[in-house]
Amino acid sequence: MSKAICVYCASSRELTSVYVETARALGRAMLDRGHSLVYGGGNIGLMGELARTIQEGGGRIVGVIPRALRDLELAFEAVEELIVTETMHERKATMAARADAFIALPGGFGTFEEICEAIAHRQLGLHPKPCVILNVNGYYDPLIGQFERAFREGFVSERFRENYSVARSVADALDLVE
Repeated sequence: MSKAICVYCASSRELTSVYVETARALGRAMLDRGHSLVYGGGNIGLMGELARTIQEGGGRIVGVIPRALRDLELAFEAVEELIVTETMHERKATMAARADAFIALPGGFGTFEEICEAIAHRQLGLHPKPCVILNVNGYYDPLIGQFERAFREGFVSERFRENYSVARSVADALDLVE
């Protein structure tokens, strides 16, 4: 069954090839499995690589970008559907509403915040959607370590451990979403 997968990822232009290749591989695998992309609407970094890969393969893409970023010419205008929001909060809410699942590729503060919000919203019962951290090259090891410490020290109940999954490969990430 095809899913609309919200992918959170970097918009940085200065990334090593392992991350760029993983974004492209995720795009190809999403195409092969018939999934569509919901993402932040950008044309640079991993966002741009992922969107271009899916667009070139004829896949469905919904980009969601705040007006201020579009005005800076950072939007990937070739997407099938580009939703322009007034705020980042509206962007995140729109992306979450349009998605059946969430995958986090490596990224910065925005990506950390987005996947943690999706996990927290699942904990609060606001959605039942899969939340997957794609731990490319061990990038998320420190964050996953912090999550483990939160469980160990009682800040998060063990019953919420199922609110996210960690994948080491694109195939594993999509298997967890499906």
